[in-house]
Amino acid sequence: MAFLLAADGRDEDAPGAFRRYRAYLTSVVGAFPPSAYALATSDWYFDPRDHRCLHDAWLESPTITEPSSGSRSEIRRLSLSVRLLGAYHDGYIDLYYPQLFRYRFGIEHGERGHGDWRYDELRVSDQGHLVHEIELSGASERGTWIIEASDLEFRWTPR
Repeated sequence: MAFLLAADGRDEDAPGAFRRYRAYLTSVVGAFPPSAYALATSDWYFDPRDHRCLHDAWLESPTITEPSSGSRSEIRRLSLSVRLLGAYHDGYIDLYYPQLFRYRFGIEHGERGHGDWRYDELRVSDQGHLVHEIELSGASERGTWIIEASDLEFRWTPR
C-alpha cells in the first residue's frame, strides 16, 4: 500500500494522494515509530519551499554499518546513514536508520549519479517496522530505494 509514489497515481491527483496519505498516517499513529511519525506529519517535510524538505535534494553518501557486540562480536545488526545536499544547496540533510531489517537500492542508469530525491513516503509494515520508500529521478536515471528499519532520525545542518 503506497500513496505518494508515481505508480500510485500521484501525478493524476496529487492533492488527493496527500489527503489519503495524511489519513493513513492518522490511522496508524499508535504503530508508527515516533521520530518517523513526527517527521512525516511535520508541516515542512513535504513543502518544497522549506530548505529542510527532501524533495530535489542530491545524494552525497549512504553509509551502511554493522555494529557488533558479544564476546566474539557475534551479535550483529545493520544501521544506515544517508547524507543529502539540500535542494537549495545551503545545507545538509542527515537521515539515520538505527536498525535496518531490510533494504533495496536500485537505479536504472547511474552514469550521471542518482539524480534528485523526488518523492518518498513513510509507512508501517505488517511487522510494525518503518518502511521508507524513495523515488530518485534525473535526466536519464531513475531509482527506487526501499528501507525497512526501526525508526528514522533527521538532522538539518546549514552549509
